[in-house]
Amino acid sequence: MKLKHFLIILMAAMLGAAAPAHAERESSDTAAPESPMSDEDRLMDAFQNDVLAPTIAPEGYDVTIVMFTDYQCGYCKKMYLTLQTMLAEDQKVRLVYRDWPIFGGGSEQAARAAIASQFQGKYEAFNDALMKTSGKIGKAQIRKAAEKAGVDWEQLQKDLVDNASEISALLKRNEMQATLLGFTGTPGLLVGSYPIGGAMDLENLEKVVREARRLNKRGNN
Repeated sequence: MKLKHFLIILMAAMLGAAAPAHAERESSDTAAPESPMSDEDRLMDAFQNDVLAPTIAPEGYDVTIVMFTDYQCGYCKKMYLTLQTMLAEDQKVRLVYRDWPIFGGGSEQAARAAIASQFQGKYEAFNDALMKTSGKIGKAQIRKAAEKAGVDWEQLQKDLVDNASEISALLKRNEMQATLLGFTGTPGLLVGSYPIGGAMDLENLEKVVREARRLNKRGNN
């Protein structure tokens, strides 16, 4: 069995009934048939799209970066600042955050809170505050970051409870995908179809983005 086919089967088995980012449309007699996705396309779609993974998507983007990250990872925080610089300069880059809390309970608490903050529309501000929190992270640091970001703390606790199973499922998907990509720690980046373990400086990140953009254009011709 080819590796790509094995990965697709493994992913399907581990994801279970996880909903795709773009819900399957109901069939109708008048609907035009869609072209079937290749194995590679389905695999990439699973990495780049998820109903719950926080996503920053500017209009007309042509490259997607997926970042596997932990709020207690110093290199992740440096990579975050690099990505913010890139996003300010390049309006065609889409960023998907895949929380992969590998540094203990504080990391998981922060990841869950950040994901849940989306239900208040406060993710970007909360994520920024958490990424700029120094040292170890626990409940006190998470609450301070939430206050800084304007997050309603009581509503956040309710959203965490109401959406606990969905958040847990997302974290499992993130861990599985990081493993499939061969990452052994954070940060891990998927730039287009290029998996990169570890942090990068802005110059090298821009080079990889340019190459991913070139391949995307070639694939669309």
